[in-house]
Amino acid sequence: EMSGDRTLRLQHGNRIEALCVLGTPISADVYGAAPPGAVSFGVKHTEGVSVEVARRGQEEAESALGSGTRWPLDEGTVLRFSMSQASSELNDNKVTVSFYAEGGQPINQTGVFLTGIGISLDVDADRDGVVEKNNPNKASWTWGPEGHGAILLVSCDKESPFTPASDSDNERIFNKEDLLDMSRMVLRTEGPQRLPRGYEIVLHLPVSDANKVGVFYAQNPFFGQRYVHVLGQKKLYHTVQYTGGAAELDFFVEGLCFPDDTFSGLVSIHASLLESLAEGIPPTPIFTDTVVFRVAPWIMTPNTLAPVNVFVCSMKDNYLFIKEMKDLVDKASCELKACFGYINRGDRWLQDEVEFGYTHAPHRSFPVVLDSPRNGGLEQFPIKELLGPNFGYMRREPLFEAITSLDSFGNLEVSPPVTVAGKEYPLGRILIGSSFPTSAGRRMTRVVRDFLYAQQVQAPVELYSDWLSVGHVDEFVTFVPTSDAKGFRMLLPSPAACYKLFREKQKEGQGEATMFKGRYSGTDTKRVTINKVLSNDILVQQNQYVQRCIDWNRDVLKKELGLVEEDIIDLPALFKLDKQGKAVPYFPNMVTMIVLAKDLGIPKPFGPVMGGECCLERRTRSLLEPLGLRCRFLEEVASYHGSLGEVRCGTNVQRRPFAFKWWHVTP
Repeated sequence: EMSGDRTLRLQHGNRIEALCVLGTPISADVYGAAPPGAVSFGVKHTEGVSVEVARRGQEEAESALGSGTRWPLDEGTVLRFSMSQASSELNDNKVTVSFYAEGGQPINQTGVFLTGIGISLDVDADRDGVVEKNNPNKASWTWGPEGHGAILLVSCDKESPFTPASDSDNERIFNKEDLLDMSRMVLRTEGPQRLPRGYEIVLHLPVSDANKVGVFYAQNPFFGQRYVHVLGQKKLYHTVQYTGGAAELDFFVEGLCFPDDTFSGLVSIHASLLESLAEGIPPTPIFTDTVVFRVAPWIMTPNTLAPVNVFVCSMKDNYLFIKEMKDLVDKASCELKACFGYINRGDRWLQDEVEFGYTHAPHRSFPVVLDSPRNGGLEQFPIKELLGPNFGYMRREPLFEAITSLDSFGNLEVSPPVTVAGKEYPLGRILIGSSFPTSAGRRMTRVVRDFLYAQQVQAPVELYSDWLSVGHVDEFVTFVPTSDAKGFRMLLPSPAACYKLFREKQKEGQGEATMFKGRYSGTDTKRVTINKVLSNDILVQQNQYVQRCIDWNRDVLKKELGLVEEDIIDLPALFKLDKQGKAVPYFPNMVTMIVLAKDLGIPKPFGPVMGGECCLERRTRSLLEPLGLRCRFLEEVASYHGSLGEVRCGTNVQRRPFAFKWWHVTP
């Protein structure tokens, strides 16, 4: 990138010296330098320089190759020099201009001694993991498979156990591991052994980017490297040691924060050559090279990605649930990680406390957990248990807004990849629950919502979840992987499907079949039968209302995820309204299942039993097993359902990242 054309002031009878950056032309005003009486001029130059004569009113500049050529001296006539090869010593190239009078006799000469120097600030602009030489696209950033522009990771993981908080808070690096997260930036210089007096090369940052990046320089490779923090935070510029000859200086760049509503994710770093005209006069840049990075976003992982670790809280009343989970997890060949009492302090809603995602650059990718603003007993969980080398952590907290149940991350989900009316979302779309547009109900806090929108690669869809007592999207929508062309099905709870099933059973003479057998008695301990449920008019009305709320979301989901009816499966479900008119499950809600590839851990619904089998389980199996899914019904109710949560709420899954590169998205 050129910062304007440099113009030299030639003086007749004098020789001046100039530093010429390779590939960047310098202009000189010939007319202004001419002695009185001169009408034409000729140019001679050494072979390291190419010279053009640009005359007013002429489109093309002419190359000043033939030394015999003479040009008329008109106002606005300009010489342009450029060099393509670095000098090995100072002033080793020159340009001489001779002026001639009317009759052709020489009057005087002026000249420029030139020193060629190469300067290039380089990054991995073609995103192949290697820093290339002077990529023409390095100063801009574009999306898509044909796009270009370098990428930065946020160092939010902890490489050293002795340092407080996460890496981007500290300015000194402790080990080589840290560098692996960083993006390499190389300053390449080529030229004589030293720069002429009055010149220096500096790296600098715009003030607005100073709190978003850190730049480190490897000092002293011979005596065990020290990495020095040279740019970022309060350091806005850094003077580079010029070493002479062909040199490469290695810098390492880290992101300090993810994109947000006030930060697009783009940062720029400049290398400038400064020239001071005389002692005591401040230097000015005569050449600037710029590189642009985009900070990699935080990306969520849908149910269709393979599970790696399943986290569950270990409490005194759920060891049976943990045992069931262990069996399920072994089947799905991933690992179970139990989080024990001393960390969870009696708070078992793992799903609400953290959301697992990852961040990714061409040279590196690592998991990152987003901590919810909801600080129950689990607040210490993510930091103590998860943070470590290559496991990032971050949180977003509102300054003034009150935290509601909708800020828990049961209220944050992501769909599998979808195509909507020709637009592709190869990383899926984030789903968050909000209140009905017409009401002043609960919403997810603004800082988290803004943060999610700012990541750009999983454009969020806002759903209506405030009709539920707990108010989380994961209570009414989930996705299961399938091996057909679609790749997944969306599951919704359906009171209508439940009533239809119960009426069928009643017609078959099974009206007296009992629910909640041997396990769970809801709020009243009286025997609950199909007949009783069907004859409860209030319950029927409440479920008609719930069905409307679900259908409203169904329409939004079909439109925003580009789904058709065949992509949706309705699982039988029933709800009842609490004193505030908010819905709670009447029996354990099967949609809040845990999805581990083809193995599903489903809340055992304790529905009406006939011929030794629960008809709700049977119906659910008949809907899911033909798709190649294995259903396992977990008796977790005593430990979770009693306090309004189902299987998924007490567990959390860390999944493999997408193979798809986020920078190939076109947001």
